[in-house]
Amino acid sequence: MSDALVKAFARQAQACSTLGADFSARLLALAGADVARAAPVAGLLKLWRDLPEEQLVRDAVALRLLASLHHLVLTGAAPDLAACYPPQAGDADRAWAIGREALGAHATQIEAFLTHEPQTNEVRRSACLLGGFLTIAQGTGLPLRCFELGASAGLNSLWDSYRYEIGGRHWGPADSPVVLPCQWDGPAPNLEIDVTVIARQACDRRPVDLTQSAEVTRLYAYCWAEQADRMARLQAAVTLAKAQHFAVAPEAAAAWIGHAGPQRGAATVVFHSVMWQYMPAAEQAAVRETLQAHMDAASDDAPFFWLRMEFNEESRQHELRLWGAPRGEDRLLAKVHPHGAFAQWV
Repeated sequence: MSDALVKAFARQAQACSTLGADFSARLLALAGADVARAAPVAGLLKLWRDLPEEQLVRDAVALRLLASLHHLVLTGAAPDLAACYPPQAGDADRAWAIGREALGAHATQIEAFLTHEPQTNEVRRSACLLGGFLTIAQGTGLPLRCFELGASAGLNSLWDSYRYEIGGRHWGPADSPVVLPCQWDGPAPNLEIDVTVIARQACDRRPVDLTQSAEVTRLYAYCWAEQADRMARLQAAVTLAKAQHFAVAPEAAAAWIGHAGPQRGAATVVFHSVMWQYMPAAEQAAVRETLQAHMDAASDDAPFFWLRMEFNEESRQHELRLWGAPRGEDRLLAKVHPHGAFAQWV
């Protein structure tokens, strides 16, 4: 197995550790060691063995394997493995010893799981996106039309249904079942701004159907097992989304984005969070071309914005950026935590 794959596992293990997920970090470290030894688990990753390290990181191959183990736990397919997992326990060494056998026993299921790109739908990212929506609303004085790309289950499309706790201040409905704490620093947007969303749509190449329990379980599998607070927020958001019957269109972004052009009397916002890296380069180019056409069609009474929370490979950090028209340029709004724990406004 390639050194690139081993390094990709090591990088993700370090990222998990940095983000307070020591159980997951240890599992990935042990998995990476087995990959280096060309153990049977390496065979499950044969589709990625010849790719460069950066592509493996962008494809989140290590996270796919980690989620496949959690999926076995959540579905009850591996009860011995579940006994080693949080919240029952947190014995990563024992979990990997059992998990490597479970991966082999369920190889066909695991291989199918691995080919599906990650769809974490980390709800607290909305606490960073909120600042972008507030910036747009304050700058235009207009209601918003929101179009989300790569929306997965569409949970972040419901951002204005959540309650935000930011430095002792609040935004959003007081009775929301989804409460998102976030630390804002620097010249942050004004939380006193009211925002009205008059249109809300979303697309995903392979959206999560929240009416199907198997798809919801897959979504939960990508939430790190030891981070109970993240899981609780995710479950609450799923319950809310089901009640609102919000549906995500099963379409690729490049085709779907064509109908998200500017409209008089509203600020149109195309947005996304931590999905751009999974989009093929050709589709990225097609999306950018359509976005530019929408920008060119924008006017003072029909402004258009591209808001995104993504990893910047040049600065090696997650950023919230906003590009608007007819007046404005692509600018950095904040440096952000990948799971939405903080936003450092610039």
